[in-house]
Amino acid sequence: MSHKIFTTYSDELALLPNLWVKFWLAVLAALLVFCPYVLSQYQLSILNEMSIAVIGAVGLNLLIGFTGQISLGHAAFLAIGAYSSALLTGHFQLPFVLSLPLSGIIAAILGMIVGIPALRLKGLYLALGTLAFGFIVEYVLFHWDVTKGDLGMSVQHIQLGSYTIKTQAQYFYVLTALSALCVLCAKNIVRSKIGRSFKAIRDRDIAAEAMGIPLAKYKIMAFGLSSFYAGLAGCLFAHYQRWIVPGSFDISVSIAFIAMIVLGGMGTILGSVLGAVFITGIPHFIVYVTDSLKDTYPSLTGLIVDFKLGIFSLIVVLALLFEPYGLVGIYKRVKTYWTTWPFRY
Repeated sequence: MSHKIFTTYSDELALLPNLWVKFWLAVLAALLVFCPYVLSQYQLSILNEMSIAVIGAVGLNLLIGFTGQISLGHAAFLAIGAYSSALLTGHFQLPFVLSLPLSGIIAAILGMIVGIPALRLKGLYLALGTLAFGFIVEYVLFHWDVTKGDLGMSVQHIQLGSYTIKTQAQYFYVLTALSALCVLCAKNIVRSKIGRSFKAIRDRDIAAEAMGIPLAKYKIMAFGLSSFYAGLAGCLFAHYQRWIVPGSFDISVSIAFIAMIVLGGMGTILGSVLGAVFITGIPHFIVYVTDSLKDTYPSLTGLIVDFKLGIFSLIVVLALLFEPYGLVGIYKRVKTYWTTWPFRY
């Protein structure tokens, strides 16, 4: 797989390296603007779910893909963000513009606290430690009177001043804009000194420490950033769904987010986006296929419904077997092919 050779640091660190990137980003932005005019309410709801998933996946990739710190407690930080915003906007009557960053900050503080004991853990032990934290959060949400346990909590619509976000189209513009902003911020983080320190720790933490990189500082920072993104995603999820229960943030959610970054491409922001879109879209695609075949092949439709989770898992496994670098690997190969065409190399 070929890589572009840069001759200056400014070219290498450029956010938009050439006119083609700027052009296609402009085309994508134009398409997104017109999506609510051509898509149904159901299709817009899928895109809204994807936007929320992108934010959570980007945050987890900053921790696992860029820093090499395995976490199975990502869903817990989504739950913290969701319930924090529900309490801030419901009990304390704070506006959404304040509850959104505060939810992320609360999750980030707890994430950094979790990151302190995690400094002495690596690999499987770190994964088990974060998994234990996830179970603790889930237990608290089930048994704390304030969160109302499995009865759930109602959450208000997003309010921006006197304007209330209610329709799928309105949510689409808000969630897409916030998702794009989070992706842009993450892209700048990984291009900065912080991102380079994350990569050095991931590749070889002993060598990074020998070069003067404080491991404790940047590992805790990685946990904080990842938790902040998860808190934002949880806050948006709560206001979008308008009803949250502890069961919405179990271990399966953490596994789904890990699948997003692995399938999309570890250590890449683009991989987080592609993986979130792919993993979120697969269940809806299976539903679409089932509905299309229910009249012609009713028995086959029932079989697909029974094995829906198995089909979803099989697609992920096959994708990883045939493309270990994820969707980003496919993108880079296609890009290299068109760049070098008609030559093979």
